[in-house]
Amino acid sequence: MDILVILSIVVVVAVVAFLLVRNRRTGQLKSKFGPEYEQTLGRTGHVSRAEAELREREKRVKSFDIRPLAPQQRESFIDYWERIQADFVDDPHGAVTRADALLGDVMSARGYPVADFETRSADLSVDHPHVVQNYRAGHDIAVRHARGEADTEDLRQAMIHYRSLFSDLIDDKAAAGRAH
Repeated sequence: MDILVILSIVVVVAVVAFLLVRNRRTGQLKSKFGPEYEQTLGRTGHVSRAEAELREREKRVKSFDIRPLAPQQRESFIDYWERIQADFVDDPHGAVTRADALLGDVMSARGYPVADFETRSADLSVDHPHVVQNYRAGHDIAVRHARGEADTEDLRQAMIHYRSLFSDLIDDKAAAGRAH
């Protein structure tokens, strides 16, 4: 009888410990990924699948050599971004296309592989979870415009979305955080 009580207590303690660890891990992922956690959960439909995907992203991105931009690179990217914004008035579609390409160049210079869009946005979500949704929204508008389904106001919104990611990428906080 005593063995049964002890075994029951051990099982209860193990279950409680498991739940505490799982809840702590979930809290950490929610805190780190912010809205990206909910987006991934909504897409996968299950907490364990979403969390496994987010942990896999972290693992993949950890293997990258993410680095700050050299000051000259940073200034060059900023100058080009400002030219793109100025060109928007005369050529909204071209400006959005160049802004998207510039984001790819900045990501590459920072050390992110620039594969297909979905992989790129997933990778960015690890270090830039609060602006990756802007990147997706801007990209979606650019794709809709290519199909003739977006107007100039939509393109203006795409530029606003792209600007938030651009600002975050050239800020170098994520790279600085990795170095410490």
